[in-house]
Amino acid sequence: MIAIRFRQIALLLLAMAISLLAFFQMFERTTGSFPMQYTLMLGAGMVLYLVLWGLMLRFQPYASQTIMPCVLLLTAIGTAMIARIDQAADTAVAFRQLIWMCLALVLCGLLVVFMRDYRVLRRFSYVSMVVGLVLLLSPMIPGLGMEIQGARIWINIFGLGTIQPGEFAKLFLAFFFAAYLFDHRDQLAVGGRKFLGLQLPRIKDMGPIIIVWLASMGVLVLQHDLGTSLMFFAMFVSMLYVATGRKSWIIIGVIAFAAGAVLAAQIFAHVGYRVDAWLRPFDQEIYDRYPGGSAQIVSGLFGLASGGLLGTGLGQGHPSLTPLANSDFIYASLGEELGLSGLLAVLMLYLLVIASGLITAMRIKDGFGKLLASGLVFTMAFQVFTVVGGITLVIPLTGLTMPYMAAGGSSLIANYLLAALLIVISNAANKPEPEVSTDTFQYEALAVLREHELKEREAATQPIARPRSATGGAA
Repeated sequence: MIAIRFRQIALLLLAMAISLLAFFQMFERTTGSFPMQYTLMLGAGMVLYLVLWGLMLRFQPYASQTIMPCVLLLTAIGTAMIARIDQAADTAVAFRQLIWMCLALVLCGLLVVFMRDYRVLRRFSYVSMVVGLVLLLSPMIPGLGMEIQGARIWINIFGLGTIQPGEFAKLFLAFFFAAYLFDHRDQLAVGGRKFLGLQLPRIKDMGPIIIVWLASMGVLVLQHDLGTSLMFFAMFVSMLYVATGRKSWIIIGVIAFAAGAVLAAQIFAHVGYRVDAWLRPFDQEIYDRYPGGSAQIVSGLFGLASGGLLGTGLGQGHPSLTPLANSDFIYASLGEELGLSGLLAVLMLYLLVIASGLITAMRIKDGFGKLLASGLVFTMAFQVFTVVGGITLVIPLTGLTMPYMAAGGSSLIANYLLAALLIVISNAANKPEPEVSTDTFQYEALAVLREHELKEREAATQPIARPRSATGGAA
């Protein structure tokens, strides 16, 4: 056990060393010195990571030790790139990002300590649904919601700043989806008629997916947010497939959302603009169009191309030339300075986190935990796919953020809580079964059987009381 713990802490310390090296290299190349404020914040972050690791050993001793080192590296790489862009744009986004990271670590520590059993979330399934929907629709409240870049997905907190409530809504809706599908999986798994060799669901079981589809289309119409609507619908469909095992649900979900997206592209200009920018990014008319032009995509593509295989070197590129380089297009910024090899390393870190979550979902025996773990990890995987796919022209841009890397406190805290939930579930999945072959267990089992046997003998030897005759008495 000591050797295992040593390897675990060595993995975390290695991630810290790589992170410090990235910051040191970037600052030496851009400013020639390491700023004191970053020294203090990075030191505080490392201390909090070590405290979180200690809390995991104390309260979640069987949890996966792979997730947090990968999350640390992803956060450090993203924040180092944000700090690099700050040097060119004369901003301080990276310092605020480190503050958000420290807050996220504190919340993760509280979750690890107090959520000893994740199944408590099942009791609040409908409360989670209400909270999730309120958070999702809160940007539509007049005076509270804000519209930025054509999408109304932010709310203003008393003039102190903006948050994106949809990032937290995905957690609450994942709780509700897992509980609902666990309770109704038998009805949803019943097949109806066959069509082209595919077992279709019954018409009366189509209600949940229709409701979620309408809610997703509502987000697309009201908030002009293609990414969030696609993420929630894809989360529900994937969890529905895990619950029932029927491929027909995936096919129905893909067809339903594709039909809704095509209709939305014809009706709403902002959706059509993104499709045009995806199909013809180098067309001069589309490139010059504002809003909805392809200038941002093309700039990101040229940044990726200039990075080549090994990149220009951390701190030696020009990522700030791309709009929103520290948030929506941070993957393109990394590609310019770290190259294709660096981008593949980043994707490998995501794959390690996703693989750990999928292994947890396969190992856990509880159906609710299986659905929750698979839903959370698929949400992360889907976000990574849509961001990378949008930047590389595989799919249209969706407006989602890269988990752990993009600038923004809402996304960072929500995804840290997602990782903490996976850690709590993995503790239950990896916990060893109670030993049933020990001498103590056998002795207790024999004692119970002996006691049961003695009671049966005693009951058999007791005289049977005869009822007195109604007319009986002394002769």
